[in-house]
Amino acid sequence: MGLMDNFKAKLGPAKDKVSGLAQQHGDKIGNGLDKAAKVVDEKTKGKYSDRIQTGTGKAKDAMDRLAHKDEPGSAGSPGTTGPEGSGPTTPPGSTPPAS
Repeated sequence: MGLMDNFKAKLGPAKDKVSGLAQQHGDKIGNGLDKAAKVVDEKTKGKYSDRIQTGTGKAKDAMDRLAHKDEPGSAGSPGTTGPEGSGPTTPPGSTPPAS
């Protein structure tokens, strides 16, 4: 068993627990991200507003993917749309649909 296999095996239970917490408290996490973004934006006097918005959006998307990883039709499931703008994903070994 390689180093990465050992690492994944040890992190498996933690990832499941974090996923459960994200499902239970997703709205609170989102509100916290918004509050933190607002404070940082105020401290920087709006100089980095676009970057703060981008980072906050990416953090919320990651949290949503983690919270919904086991649900059918989630971003991690084959045959669904991937990250924004990337279009549909296809399962490994299958042919993408013709355009």
